[in-house]
Amino acid sequence: MNKDLSQIICSMAGHICQTHDTIRQTAKVYGLSKSTVHTYVSVKLKYIDIDLYNQTKKVLDENFSVKHIRGGEATRRKYAEVEEMQ
Repeated sequence: MNKDLSQIICSMAGHICQTHDTIRQTAKVYGLSKSTVHTYVSVKLKYIDIDLYNQTKKVLDENFSVKHIRGGEATRRKYAEVEEMQ
């Protein structure tokens, strides 16, 4: 694997661990698709740095477990804004 790519992958994983961002938020920061970021931090990172992979996996699992709550909050805000406009 290219050294530059390895550094980018480790940088993304470090960003996720520090900020607790989701895959989608990290993809926006790095200007990549969420599929690419997901592949990098969940598949390729395992072969680069297993300790960083385990830390990142904990954050991603935590984000996944609260995904339904975040979605519900977003929907509630959306309809509250629509109601205010009427």
